[in-house]
Amino acid sequence: MKGVVLAGGLGKRLEPLTRITNKHLLPVYNRPMIYYPIQTLVEAGITEILIVTGGNNAGDFLRLLGNGQEFGLKHLDYTYQRGEGGIAEALSLAEHFAERDKLVVILGDNIIEQSIRPSVERFTAQPQGARLLLKEVEDPWRFGVAEVRDGRIVSIEEKPKAPKSSSVVTGIYLYDAQVFDLIRTLQPSGRGELEITDVNTAYLRKGQLAYDVLEGWWTDAGLPETLYRATTLVRERELKRQPAHRPTREALTSA
Repeated sequence: MKGVVLAGGLGKRLEPLTRITNKHLLPVYNRPMIYYPIQTLVEAGITEILIVTGGNNAGDFLRLLGNGQEFGLKHLDYTYQRGEGGIAEALSLAEHFAERDKLVVILGDNIIEQSIRPSVERFTAQPQGARLLLKEVEDPWRFGVAEVRDGRIVSIEEKPKAPKSSSVVTGIYLYDAQVFDLIRTLQPSGRGELEITDVNTAYLRKGQLAYDVLEGWWTDAGLPETLYRATTLVRERELKRQPAHRPTREALTSA
């Protein structure tokens, strides 16, 4: 099993913060945003990881992350996406890296509370197809909305005005090697992009789409308010993990 972190795009919704840097290099509490999806993969037992990035700041990822020693890795792979052709196009750049292996794909601005190792283990045992991680949210119209009946996904609709449910597809996708063949069949959407929802729907039509419900909290960090939410959630989690190191009022004042 290999991992792919998709960290391209221009992050226009976060301007002017992203005017001189990549969105995924912005801070979320005490670490750059890109650290969190990498850590998610490492905690799930994945040690072969590809970073897909782009734009004028791609070299900053190499300077920041190196070969991943900070995460206990021996090596990190990198590839470059020209322009903004959508999530599916970015994923297509990982074909050479995948080498027909199964993949765990995570968007670079997705931050979660708990480990996805159980889902990765279930996907390892899954004969073929894809597995999505779903989460109930208060603003489903911002995402791909999954309609679930009798324990099965029956439809996925991208950013619907009238969502059929509050369950959305998080930015964590588990795919077998078919994914690259499916991407080659896609046509650009009205936005001019290759949509990841079309990939997931193709698996659904083949009867090869499973899902899990993500445990704990989940957020993206692609908007000012969600970047703030991510920082708040991560801070609360870190303080719970290390209560003995919680800064005192005197320390904060002297700083």
